[in-house]
Amino acid sequence: MPKRHPLDVVIIGAGVVGAAIAYYAARSGLSVAVVDRGPVAGGTTGAGEGNLLVSDKGAGPELDLALLSAGLWRELAAVLPQPIEYEAKGGLVVAPDEASLGALRDFAEGQRAAGVEAVEVGARDLRELEPHLAPGPAGGFLYPQDAQVQPAQAAARLLAASGASVHLGEEVTGILTGPGGVRGVRTRGGELLAPAVVNAAGTWGGRIAELAGVSLPVLPRRGFVLVTEPLPRVVRHKVYAADYIADVASGSAALQSSAVVEGTPSGPVLIGATRERVGFDRSLSVEALRLLAAQAAALFPVLADARVLRTYHGFRPYLPDHLPAIGPDPRVPGLLHACGHEGAGIGLAPATGVLIAAALTGAEPPLPLSPFHPARFDRDPAR
Repeated sequence: MPKRHPLDVVIIGAGVVGAAIAYYAARSGLSVAVVDRGPVAGGTTGAGEGNLLVSDKGAGPELDLALLSAGLWRELAAVLPQPIEYEAKGGLVVAPDEASLGALRDFAEGQRAAGVEAVEVGARDLRELEPHLAPGPAGGFLYPQDAQVQPAQAAARLLAASGASVHLGEEVTGILTGPGGVRGVRTRGGELLAPAVVNAAGTWGGRIAELAGVSLPVLPRRGFVLVTEPLPRVVRHKVYAADYIADVASGSAALQSSAVVEGTPSGPVLIGATRERVGFDRSLSVEALRLLAAQAAALFPVLADARVLRTYHGFRPYLPDHLPAIGPDPRVPGLLHACGHEGAGIGLAPATGVLIAAALTGAEPPLPLSPFHPARFDRDPAR
């Protein structure tokens, strides 16, 4: 079996998280290889909407990660040599009644303390921000920091800018270890040797962890997206109802649906998002699609007659406490994890890349890694 030249780090996963890690690791002076059993953005990244959200996250470690990433995405959009369709459109969260508005107000107060810009919008002003919004909401909150990228494009641009050697269509079949810890990975095409391996395999992160002899309880959470025919810019912001926030935080396995509606520069309107834990079942759920369509039309009646050109779906990498696993695994020296971001991986990718690059080089990370400890689900994390 051929062995390819030693590297500083091998990253498993060519989605946006793996690409961001490659970019920041290379910028830190490390020699990097990225390996994936499929194409660039062939998993969760390619099935995402490209949301860069702070609006749906309460004060805490994930919001800190999102705020760091928000600034990094702005920088990347300015410095990457090719466009990633970055659009600082802002988010608008709509409250259907006074009770929901009061809950949003409390939620926003905690977010502001963490550095989020949240502007309360009265019922009358909602229509100025979104002229096609249905009448009736009690009010809402505008989040200027919410933005958008084209996710597959962003992953490809980051990988290209990293200069990493990229090995696509090569499934990792083993994690090589020795007395000192990790030595690299084995693929169907040979061995890639390095003293550090990063598990950025998204929904399949648990399986990669098993190859190294450790447990990481990543589960797939299926979601559908509707794509309409090209339309005039009838939706200006990223708009969703307040119940979306509760769905994001829920651990329920049952089908949950709360529409997130947004226009795109090319015209089609994207409508997400459903959540359900059904394993890797790729079958089409008519129930989920009907719910999304009805909820989107309730927010924007102008969409009721719009044709849906296509639907797509993917699997969010879900961890039980809704926080990703980021950082070194104390159970296997040289193994690091960067997975379990659920539906926020595109938004959180740059910050994840910076944190992993710091861990690889021994630099001081911009945020503490402790909330994202990969062994936190182990009964004996020190094992």
